[in-house]
Amino acid sequence: MVLKINLKIFLFAILFYLTRQIEIYALLMVFAFIHEMGHLICGIILGFKPKSLYIMPLGLCVEFEVYEKNINIHILELKKIIVALAGPLTNLIIAIFCIITKIEYENITYANILIFLFNLLPIYPLDGARILKEIIKIKKGAKESLIYMNGISNATVIIITAIASIAIYKLQNIAILFIVIYLWIITIKEEKSYKTKIRLYEVLNKNEINSNI
Repeated sequence: MVLKINLKIFLFAILFYLTRQIEIYALLMVFAFIHEMGHLICGIILGFKPKSLYIMPLGLCVEFEVYEKNINIHILELKKIIVALAGPLTNLIIAIFCIITKIEYENITYANILIFLFNLLPIYPLDGARILKEIIKIKKGAKESLIYMNGISNATVIIITAIASIAIYKLQNIAILFIVIYLWIITIKEEKSYKTKIRLYEVLNKNEINSNI
């Protein structure tokens, strides 16, 4: 498994340190790692092969290779949904455990709830978007799932930006701005990927039409 590191993680660490929130940032990264281990273990159990582990400014991301042959496409999509759910559920279980056992260090509960909610946002490539994309793919097909998720991701990040603007003004918390900027960065990156994939589908469709003439 290849390890990749986004160097922006050091910039985020400095920014959170300057805003005196380095402790919560460290906790977020620790439990983001545990979150990703939830994905990893679940993926291995379901027959996926770990390809790479990507360390990003607001968490980690594990990529898998599917090496099962002759697998039903709907079963494959269902497995992907289960793997995507495994990470957020790991954080939810930790948060519930902390609440039940009344652990005094509240930041552990807070960090896990934050990671749970953040990852369920329907903004690709977060887990919420991955789950929704696979559900749409089962119902509508691969191309339609791309189109739907692109629109949903863009709309969600715009809504979050509006809400975050109010939160920044009310709470005077600059860290929220960093998170919004990061969401826009991944959204813009995915927008470029989306356009490339759609062009590829158009080329394939044109070739298929020409071959039938």
